[in-house]
Amino acid sequence: MKKIEAIIRASRFDEVKAALESQDIHFFTFYEVKGYGHQKSANIQYRGAIYDQGYIARVKLEIIVSEGFVEKACGAILDAAHTGEKGDGILSVCELNMLTNIRTGLTGSDAINS
Repeated sequence: MKKIEAIIRASRFDEVKAALESQDIHFFTFYEVKGYGHQKSANIQYRGAIYDQGYIARVKLEIIVSEGFVEKACGAILDAAHTGEKGDGILSVCELNMLTNIRTGLTGSDAINS
């Protein structure tokens, strides 16, 4: 079992979701995050107030897959999230030591297929 984490541009979320669905990956967790990194954004002044635009909105995906889906999921994310510009995001894959479905009590690959 592997856990894939990807931080992508919010504007590319729909494309990434569609790419994952095309690879038969229909379930994942996502949430909005903010980051600060190489891609810089300037402060904006509006009606005399300065708004800090230094933090850039992103979406973080967490996907748990069996070994057979790792390459397909990573390829789908990399292709769909890529724009070629700074700030496209980052992808990581980690080994899961334990996975249990709370409802059924099933473990491992059976836990995500139930």
